[in-house]
Amino acid sequence: MLHKNSMASRVFLMALLFSCSSMSSTARYLEEAVPKKEYPPHPIIPELPKPELPPHPAMPELPKPELPHPLLPDVPHPVVPETPKEPGVPHPVVPEVPKPELPLHPAMPVLPKPELPHPAVPEVPKEPEVPHLVVPEVPKERELPHPIVPEVPKEPEVPHPVVPEVTKEPKVPHPVVPEVPKEPEVPHPAMHRTS
Repeated sequence: MLHKNSMASRVFLMALLFSCSSMSSTARYLEEAVPKKEYPPHPIIPELPKPELPPHPAMPELPKPELPHPLLPDVPHPVVPETPKEPGVPHPVVPEVPKPELPLHPAMPVLPKPELPHPAVPEVPKEPEVPHLVVPEVPKERELPHPIVPEVPKEPEVPHPVVPEVTKEPKVPHPVVPEVPKEPEVPHPAMHRTS
């Protein structure tokens, strides 16, 4: 059992060391593969001035009130009477009991071991050997020749049509719009109340 436990612990330690080494190698690979980002520098924060607090006001010491001690009456201690000692009782003398002598164990005769006859194991008849089946070879398919694909003739290149340039229309000057004279303002008629 101890040998099995030690072997299992050794195997476990070897597996643990192997996993740790593989993890460290993958971590190094990832550190080398991933480029480090460059962050902008932190802005400098000016230090704020500490506000000056006024000093604490001095508290005057209060006088301690003296309490009067109560007067206790003198109580006489009770006198405990002494109890008379009992006379000593002598211990009874116990006579020693003689140990009985036990007889010796009788010697047991060694019994001869009976020899049991070994049972005859009948021989198991061997099974007849089955001949191996002969698997016929499958004939290979004949390779068909690749069909010859005729070449498609290329279409003749059509020249691009020439687009004639469109003549620009002459610019027409904007007509001059005469200004419309403003109408004179007509005063509003005054409304008279009828009584």
